[in-house]
Amino acid sequence: MVGLGRTLLSPLSIMIPGIYKHARCRNNIYPGSDVRRYPVPDEEVCWSVPYPDYQPSLYEAPALKGKEWADLPVEHPNFTAKWNQLDGSVNRASFIGEYEINDGYPLNPFGRTGLRGRGLLGRWGPNHAADPVVTRWKTDSQGQRVVHEVTGLPLLQMCAIERHDCGEWAIPGGMVDPGEVVSTTLKREFLEEAMASTSETGEVEKFFATGTEVYKGYVDDPRNTDNAWMETVAVNFHDELGTVVAGFNLHAGDDAAKVKWMDVNGEVKLYASHASIVRKVVDMLDGHW
Repeated sequence: MVGLGRTLLSPLSIMIPGIYKHARCRNNIYPGSDVRRYPVPDEEVCWSVPYPDYQPSLYEAPALKGKEWADLPVEHPNFTAKWNQLDGSVNRASFIGEYEINDGYPLNPFGRTGLRGRGLLGRWGPNHAADPVVTRWKTDSQGQRVVHEVTGLPLLQMCAIERHDCGEWAIPGGMVDPGEVVSTTLKREFLEEAMASTSETGEVEKFFATGTEVYKGYVDDPRNTDNAWMETVAVNFHDELGTVVAGFNLHAGDDAAKVKWMDVNGEVKLYASHASIVRKVVDMLDGHW
């Protein structure tokens, strides 16, 4: 990724379909609806395993209708797609490899979710997001790093937002716009969700100019379906000395109910796969988990 420093890829980004079992997007009611997913046992998640009784409902959120950022229905006469590649300004290629097309519909490469259609997602196939993990070391009143009493490792804090839609704490990320480079998305989403501003000071520009990619791949998101799923690029922007982010005026944007500096450890509960992403950041920086 241009301008984002070195890369640290997760093992999840190279796992084969069927091994990574859906947890957040299976055997529950779809978010924002009363539609229940068709039951999918662990052993029948993978498409290669026969599941003759599998009859998931088709659901697309009413909010998608007429939206410029959303695809048309697959069966619409004006809808054409170039799967597994750049389709105009829309990137329909997956980070984890080529996905299959069945009867005109892309298939979730990590298997069955119990629901057909797009649900709340705007794109058929991969929906690309970017997650800026902004971190600093926790310090005491004297400005000294706080270490864990057992491990002796320093405690890390991340900038987290509380999502309006589900009330869960999350990384302040968002969707990559068509034609947009990920580095722009990372900065834009942090400004919009955690600073409630699109103005860019020189300090903010400099801080987001470099970062370390910690994950690029599939996300076990509760919005995923058999035909549409979330993928993300997560990049860590770390303030080693705590002199930069301390000057940021954190303020929840339109998509966030609250924003705060959150201590991160093994007990943290975050939206979707965000906890596993944050864990990679902690391990990379040699902090306490």
